[in-house]
Amino acid sequence: MHAHASIPPSVDGQPLPSLAPMLQKVTPAVVNISTKTRVRVNNPFFNDPVLRQFFGLNGVPRDRVEQSLGSGVIVDAAKGYILTNNHVVGGADDITVTLQDGRDFKGTLVGTDPATDVAVVKINATGLQALPIADSSQLRVGDFVVAVGDPFGLGQTVTSGIVSALQRSGLGGSSFQNFIQTDASINPGNSGGALVNLRGELVGINTMILSPSGGNVGIGFAIPTKIAGEVMEQLIAHGKVSRGNLGAQTQDVTPNIAKLLGLKDSNGAVVTRVMPGSAADRAGLQVGDVIKSINGAPLENADQLNNTEGLLPADSTVTLGVLRNGATRQVTAKLTQEKVATLDGGKLDPRLAGVTFSELTDQQASEATSGIIATSVNPDSRAAQAGLSSGDVIVGIGNRRITSLRDLQGLAAARPRQLVLLVATDEGLNYVVIQ
Repeated sequence: MHAHASIPPSVDGQPLPSLAPMLQKVTPAVVNISTKTRVRVNNPFFNDPVLRQFFGLNGVPRDRVEQSLGSGVIVDAAKGYILTNNHVVGGADDITVTLQDGRDFKGTLVGTDPATDVAVVKINATGLQALPIADSSQLRVGDFVVAVGDPFGLGQTVTSGIVSALQRSGLGGSSFQNFIQTDASINPGNSGGALVNLRGELVGINTMILSPSGGNVGIGFAIPTKIAGEVMEQLIAHGKVSRGNLGAQTQDVTPNIAKLLGLKDSNGAVVTRVMPGSAADRAGLQVGDVIKSINGAPLENADQLNNTEGLLPADSTVTLGVLRNGATRQVTAKLTQEKVATLDGGKLDPRLAGVTFSELTDQQASEATSGIIATSVNPDSRAAQAGLSSGDVIVGIGNRRITSLRDLQGLAAARPRQLVLLVATDEGLNYVVIQ
């Protein structure tokens, strides 16, 4: 008889390394999340009763149901709190959470934050197992990490890799970014799943991949727990995030600006505007100041300042290293909650009832975006049925540009026969026609 080849349980008396013991504790805390979203079908045939009768469309549903799959991580077993991505559950009408043991539960959305792509879902269940949360700021490039999720709805899958890079930003999809980059395989459906260290502690929430083909090419990104945990606490406490605001607009230090100001390098963010009465104004910041550091961390550019500022809660105190007239000084500022003007669309035009519009925040405006934002859209409103979604930025009505609520008031007051909104989304510009 021939003996079958097999991996020995030990070599020289030492057991072979395996992630299995650690994963036995981790995998029960990672869940599958499936959502259903009802979307209004905007077809001109449906709007004409004669055509509906002629083409026999009276029995055809005017809504379609979109389904999607993602993952989530149980972070509080007693209260049933699950951390996931906003893009997994945001806007969903029905959320179903499936545990590793096969049990299904209806999920309730506690709160969501599109700016960081973080959301919290709650289920009422017993016998849950939660993941301990580690301090992601202690991660180093080269640390081993393991991704757990439900790619393509195949069922729970585990992949391993290392931390490839830290503090990645400028990737699109969310306003405030400070991603962990990893080569652990992350694929569609992994979104909202766990990135853990070798102790089985949560260090990040897997959120996206960079891929020219749509498949995994070894470049995945996770939201670090330092960000996701702070956002989660605010969502659980208040249902929304209250962000700190410095009240200063800045731009990168270009070589020309560096030469003009006599700077040795192009690192930092130069102040181009200080809002009256803002935290920056009270702290004494001036136009032309170059912010070189925030809370002791060197500042490379304006994006990094916006990220750091936007991820701090209101009433946080920050220390800025400021270069003015060749001398460096420390400036302390207490961030305030940004006050953004809002407008009820229904007061402008009945077709806009159920939509609340807001001015863009300083951070949004600093991303070279102009327009106004639809901060909330009632799913039963005419605007929602026409395709307008919460978070859409409206840059025009008809062929006229919009940069402020005043522009919207002026253009909507004309009551055009057909209300055509030009909307900027992550995919580009498109038209929303509201009848």
